[in-house]
Amino acid sequence: MNHEQLVQYGFKFGKNGPHAARCMMIEELKILLQARPENTLQEEYRVSIVDDNILHKPSSSARKLTYRHMVGLYGMSPHIPLFKFFRQLWELSEEAQPLLALQLAIARDPLLRESVGVITALKPGQILPRSVMEEHLAKDDPDRFSQASLQSFARNISGTWTQSGYLSGKVKKQRTDPKVTYVNVVFALLLGHFQGLSGKRLFDSFWMKLLPVDETTLYELAYRATLRGLINFKQASEVVEVSFAPLNLLVKE
Repeated sequence: MNHEQLVQYGFKFGKNGPHAARCMMIEELKILLQARPENTLQEEYRVSIVDDNILHKPSSSARKLTYRHMVGLYGMSPHIPLFKFFRQLWELSEEAQPLLALQLAIARDPLLRESVGVITALKPGQILPRSVMEEHLAKDDPDRFSQASLQSFARNISGTWTQSGYLSGKVKKQRTDPKVTYVNVVFALLLGHFQGLSGKRLFDSFWMKLLPVDETTLYELAYRATLRGLINFKQASEVVEVSFAPLNLLVKE
């Protein structure tokens, strides 16, 4: 899958991202998506956030910044395939929503994506010092960000990992495991599929490794998604077949 196609599907690349300014704003996202139907257009989301102030921001500039941040992080348009299927899955499981939002945010924010290895390397209960995240963000190019910027980015990124269930604690951040549902497995499969993966490789992907459950559980959740009519999943030993026909993907299988 080439770079241009991935961008068309909704992936983002580069060195910076929305987490330079804010965390993933899960509560605002929940309010917004609860208030608007699945087929809402990006301009209609803008009206809700900026004109109607559905998120109760204190000023016009704050509303506009919130809108730009949410568009950058999630896309907020049914014409963007990643957001389209994210939105389709969103309503299916409330407990899946924090992790589902994180999955999309990682696909669209290179800055957040850089932090994945830091979090997944931690064992449950292990403390994450803020300095570790700052050092990780600076390791490839120490002069890329100022110390103040690194502190702000690390705070925003840690906030997102906390909102999604991977960290807990206000002062000391401690590694925890989020709730993983069949919805999250379907979206991880979709992300891998958009990147050109198929069969067993879908379950060995970066997106599956993000989910803190074993392979047997992943297969069980994929089977549960099949029973709910989201995908067609078959597995026998090392032979794995996944079809997304029920979702009417725009990408050829």
